Amino acid sequence: YSYDLRQKVIQAIDKGMRKSEASRVFNLSRNTMDLWLKRREETGNYQASVGYQKGNRHKITDWKKFQEFAQKNGEKTQAEMTQAWEGELSRYTIGRGLKQINFTRKKRPMGTKKEMN
Repeated sequence: YSYDLRQKVIQAIDKGMRKSEASRVFNLSRNTMDLWLKRREETGNYQASVGYQKGNRHKITDWKKFQEFAQKNGEKTQAEMTQAWEGELSRYTIGRGLKQINFTRKKRPMGTKKEMN
């Protein structure tokens, strides 16, 4: 939420508006307002948090090395690839990495044609 909206809500509550009424007027949950008020008590400010991690921390950082690894171990299953990888990766991480580099185990470039009986 914007800092402007946070200011309006906090000022309204400070002037005596009940939290339930403020939640209806500003279309916010009471929990959100309680978190803002708690943050104001603890830090003196109710701005949004910044600098926190967004998304996953990627365990595969060297994509060139991973692509070479996939070419070399492409015939193995993902579980076997986790055993062959030097570091610690789950088979799900291996699967996401293979998808990221567009690696496929398909041997035929085209689908097979169905013959009519």
